Amino acid sequence: MKKLFVLCMLIPLAMVCSCQKQDSTAEQRLTQRKAELDAREKALDEREKALADREKAVASAPLVPNPQSRALRRDNSGNPAASLIPPGLSPDSPERKAERERRIQERLAQRQRRLEALQRMRSLGGEASPGAENTDAVSPSPSSTPQ
Repeated sequence: MKKLFVLCMLIPLAMVCSCQKQDSTAEQRLTQRKAELDAREKALDEREKALADREKAVASAPLVPNPQSRALRRDNSGNPAASLIPPGLSPDSPERKAERERRIQERLAQRQRRLEALQRMRSLGGEASPGAENTDAVSPSPSSTPQ
C-alpha cells in the first residue's frame, strides 16, 4: 500500500517538474525575443533620428543651387543627366535610333509573312496539314532574336 501511495505521489511530482522545465525554456525564448525586439526598436529609433537630421539638413540647404556646380554637370546639349551616360548609349543617339528602326522593320516584315501565310491557308480552305506548315509563319509570338 505504501508503494502504491508513493508511486501515486511521484507521478504528479514528475509531471510538475517537467512542466517547470518547459516553462523555463519558454521564459528563455521570451527573454531572447524581447532582447531582439529591443535591439530592432533601438535600430529603428536610430534610423528615425538619422532621417530627421537629414530632413533638417535638406530644409536648411539653400533652395537655389550654385550656378557653377550646375555648369559643371551640364554638357554641350544642355542635358544635366547626359554627362552620366556614356556617349554611345544615350537614349537619343543615332545608333540606337537606327537599331530600333531596324528591329521594327524586321517585326513588321515577319508579321506580314505570317498574315500572307494565314491568307493562303484560308484561301486553300485549310487543306494543308498542320505538320506541313512553316513554323515561322504560324508562331504565335515574335522571336526576340533577329533571324
